Amino acid sequence: MMFRGLLHSLKEAFIQIFRNRVMSFVSILSISAMLIILGVFFFITVNVNSLTEAIKSEFENIEIYLEDYTTEKDAEAIAISLSSLEEVSQIQYISKETAMEEFKERWGENAYLLDTLSENPLPNSLRVTLSDISGGSLVAEVAGTMIGVEDVRYFQSEVNKVLRISEGVQKLTLIMIIFLIVVSVVVVSSTVKLTVMSREAEISIMKYVGATNWFVRGPMLVEGVLMGAISAAIALGASTYAYLKLTELFGADIQMLFSNGLVEPGFMIVNLAYIFVALGVSIGAVGSIISMRRFLKV
Repeated sequence: MMFRGLLHSLKEAFIQIFRNRVMSFVSILSISAMLIILGVFFFITVNVNSLTEAIKSEFENIEIYLEDYTTEKDAEAIAISLSSLEEVSQIQYISKETAMEEFKERWGENAYLLDTLSENPLPNSLRVTLSDISGGSLVAEVAGTMIGVEDVRYFQSEVNKVLRISEGVQKLTLIMIIFLIVVSVVVVSSTVKLTVMSREAEISIMKYVGATNWFVRGPMLVEGVLMGAISAAIALGASTYAYLKLTELFGADIQMLFSNGLVEPGFMIVNLAYIFVALGVSIGAVGSIISMRRFLKV
């Protein structure tokens, strides 16, 4: 009995979508556009967060570049002196050869470009791991005054800017999601409202001959869910294509610029599929329910 009722609801839902195809198309287009915009913000947010975490992990380290005349023994003396600071957890000596290997690893497929260099321009260095990030400025200041130290790399202000940008992107994404969901629910609700109004006489006859409330509501609820599901499929296809293209065209360049590539397409697409299906179906269902509660007194 339940199966027959479901088949009836599906059949009626498809009939009504086709009958009101202009408004149905507008609803599907509206939800699809909302989900695609959401997908763009999702891509940006996840990648910004990934970049932020990568920068934060580097923020735990201070790179101390040594003068060319500084021997490994001198570097060891500098390391021993810095180790007395409670903010310092560990110090590692990085030769220029090791630094070049790390650089090549970061550049990935473009590492061959570094082979054209006539000599290794990178200096020997000390990599300081902090036990307390808040004390990084002190460690950098002390290291900068030591003999044999050429420069100290410590980007606290830059990292703080990236963190603020990440927080701003997340807040903007949340605001946009709420706004777009409300708009989509209103559009779906209007579409189902037209279905209710066009079938008012039919619904009255069905109620008169004993049709249950859910027998009447079922097709309209399924109609909203179907529009949401179709929208989710369209949005996922468009977003997947766009992200794969973006990764193909700019993935290597971003890896070179930030030492941190774009998030893997597989991870993004799978999670986006869950989000799109959940939101698309929910928006369609909620829009239908609102319309039925307002315009279908059964």
